[in-house]
Amino acid sequence: MVTPGHILLLLLLPVATAQMTPGSCSGCGPLSLPLLAGLVAADAVISLLIVGVVFLCARPRSRPTQDGKVYINMPGRG
Repeated sequence: MVTPGHILLLLLLPVATAQMTPGSCSGCGPLSLPLLAGLVAADAVISLLIVGVVFLCARPRSRPTQDGKVYINMPGRG
């Protein structure tokens, strides 16, 4: 998945970009770099939450105890 180093890099990216001096293209683009980095970090967190929920919902559950009968017309019961 994501290593702690990558998470730290994403968290420190807005701090590093805030300390940069504006160059010849200051103000270019509709989004500032700290805002874009924050959006990317938020997207990564939401994606990890979605993956976690999918894994929790998809894991095999404990099956109920069988009652000893064979159910021919009920898939999953026999």
